[in-house]
Amino acid sequence: MKKNMGGVDRIVRFIVAFVVITLFYFNVIEGTLAYVLLALSGIFVLTSLVSFCPLYTIFGLNTCKVKN
Repeated sequence: MKKNMGGVDRIVRFIVAFVVITLFYFNVIEGTLAYVLLALSGIFVLTSLVSFCPLYTIFGLNTCKVKN
């Protein structure tokens, strides 16, 4: 896997995941929506840890800076 996520992208994904988990913990979101958002948060954390997003590959995006 070639990295295709930059540092800012990874940080934003971690922040979004943290916010969703916090909202779930304090029962601000609940039900089906909460579980869908938790699943997306898990995906965000996983893709941030490996610096690779499969959807970026499909759409031809790359936020990782190229080193010369």
